[in-house]
Amino acid sequence: MCVPPRLRGSLAVWLFEARAGVYIGDISRRVRKMIWEQVNALAKQGNVVMAWAINTESGFEFQTYGANRRIPVDWDGLRLVSFQPIEK
Repeated sequence: MCVPPRLRGSLAVWLFEARAGVYIGDISRRVRKMIWEQVNALAKQGNVVMAWAINTESGFEFQTYGANRRIPVDWDGLRLVSFQPIEK
């Protein structure tokens, strides 16, 4: 689902839009937290996934916002993705 243009514009200040709705960048923890606050305030009915590199076995961490069939789950310390059944 799309997010409001205001959020997309805010993301474009800090990140590179590699494809419509896909933003990438190398940002600090502080900026990442600030961006996530904006996501929570502005995403409304949209859904967002934010991922970043960390020094763990998987090499990354992520968090999600909004409704999505993909749900992050912790499996013995690894963050994996579980799929909910398709709603009919």
